[in-house]
Order: sequence, then C-alpha cells, then structure tokens
Amino acid sequence: MKISEPLILYTRAGCHLCDQAAALLNRAGISWQPVNIDDDPRLEKKYGMRVPVLRGSDNGRELDYPFDEAAIRAFVSDQAARR
Repeated sequence: MKISEPLILYTRAGCHLCDQAAALLNRAGISWQPVNIDDDPRLEKKYGMRVPVLRGSDNGRELDYPFDEAAIRAFVSDQAARR
C-alpha cells in the first residue's frame, strides 16, 4: 500500500543506525524524507538519542528503531488504513 505523503525519518549527523534505517526504507521502496534533529533544538530535545525514528506525516504515529522491512511495510499499511 502507498501513502500520499512521504514518511519522515528523524536522524542526526554521524548516526550509523540512521544510515541503516534509511537503507531499509530505500530497499522497501518507501517514500521518505530525512529531518536532522540537530538543526532544531525542539526536535533535539524531544528525540535526543531515540533516533532514528520513523514518523507518519499524516497522523504523527511513530516507529522507533530497530525495525526491519516487514515492520516498515506494516507501519505503511497501517498509515494507509487510517486515512
């Protein structure tokens, strides 16, 4: 299932787990956009060491890492179903 808006992947510079999460999203063919939390003090305070975090742009639901392709697909399907 596809969603209308790309998912948001909260990341930070030099985060190898963020790189792994991005690679999983790309392999799954999911539309996503990175948001570096280091660029926003509010996001840095909220997410800190939690990154990477995948966030639905439509409803704000979040999926914390670690996740795999199956979890990503389930998250996307749930996002689409809640529309």
